[in-house]
Amino acid sequence: MVEQVGVRVLLLDTNVLLGALIAPERLPAAVCAELESADNTILFSAASIWEIAIKRSMGRVDFDFEPEDIEALALKTGFAELPVRAVHCQRVRHLPWHHRDPFDRLLVAQAETLPAHLLSTDELLEQYSPLVSRVVLASA
Repeated sequence: MVEQVGVRVLLLDTNVLLGALIAPERLPAAVCAELESADNTILFSAASIWEIAIKRSMGRVDFDFEPEDIEALALKTGFAELPVRAVHCQRVRHLPWHHRDPFDRLLVAQAETLPAHLLSTDELLEQYSPLVSRVVLASA
């Protein structure tokens, strides 16, 4: 994917995806504007749906929604699914160990491979690439 002037490809980490779909009032106004801009392409990774499914199966109280509902809502909102491809998995091998979370590492690899701007709530991910931007969610 190649960006054109004024057009951005944005990949949302799991927390930003959930914020955008379930509690958009927690997102900064500038992030909401980017997500709502028809000029931008908004992606969510299949890895985020996988992460939600795992945490839901563990009975985590903060994941009291179904992964298929999040996927359907993301698609209905106009976000596009980014599949996990072999090239993304291969890129993970070359990432430094700033972070241990396999989902986040895969998201960074996807962002670098495309390229896309990764919006993440995890400040550690900014160490990987200028493509990563931290999003601070307002308190619930």
